[in-house]
Amino acid sequence: MTTQVTARTVPYKEKKPFDYSPFLRKGKLPHIWCAGCGHGIVLKSLLRAVDATGIAKDDLAMVSGIGCSSRTPGYVDFNTMHTLHGRATAFATGLKLAKPRLKVIVATGDGDAMAIGGNHFIHACRRNMDMLILVYNNYIYGMTSGQASPTTPEEKISTTSRYGSIEPAFDICELAKTAGATFVARGTAYHAQELEKTLYEGLMHRGTAVIDILDSCPTYYGRFNKYKNVAEMMDKIEKDGTVSVAQAAKLSPEKLEGKQLRGILHRSERLEYCDGYKNLVDRVTG
Repeated sequence: MTTQVTARTVPYKEKKPFDYSPFLRKGKLPHIWCAGCGHGIVLKSLLRAVDATGIAKDDLAMVSGIGCSSRTPGYVDFNTMHTLHGRATAFATGLKLAKPRLKVIVATGDGDAMAIGGNHFIHACRRNMDMLILVYNNYIYGMTSGQASPTTPEEKISTTSRYGSIEPAFDICELAKTAGATFVARGTAYHAQELEKTLYEGLMHRGTAVIDILDSCPTYYGRFNKYKNVAEMMDKIEKDGTVSVAQAAKLSPEKLEGKQLRGILHRSERLEYCDGYKNLVDRVTG
């Protein structure tokens, strides 16, 4: 019988103050993310959420592809794999099949997951394999000089859309839900405590969980699109870009126009892939 990771059954409870050091590879610090990048905030929220679940570090595995977000596994003291561009969910699928007891986390970006990795992403959602896919979504290719990504909003500037992008952007959450993910949520680097709770729920879910995390890239996206500073970018996320699910329930369709919802957008249950595979093996060999 497959042994699953053990986690606390108590509801999420925020812990203050928090010691991050047991979860970090100190020899890899300081990190290489740019000043003002939101990835560090996401990492802190993730570590707090991991601690709240009670899952042991040895029972966690984090897999990434290529990109700024994909540096995350280098800093955490889990089982980690830094793999090929766009192939993070493919490697994670193989890892989960080989070691189904592990809780697998994929750290990927909007380019890594939605462009070169798009096919792997939709099939991971379709299979409903027990993994958490974190898409650090800063609307641009941050590591490779600021090209437009599949989530770059229309009319926004990048190195490959100097007069504004004319391509419609992917809605990561809608794509994940349509492809079959059984947990779909959105958070932001601005709403760090809210993100922490969403990450906790994603970690506790059994099945494919996808969290679209709206993030800031001041070096390329911010500079190209004339943001004065990181604070202005974060202010845009907080005031104009998003609204929580609870807030949305009280707003008219007119006031929701152009807003992205934050929080848990979809949650359902169906057979997890590794459980289904074990059932198949038992049936065939029994």
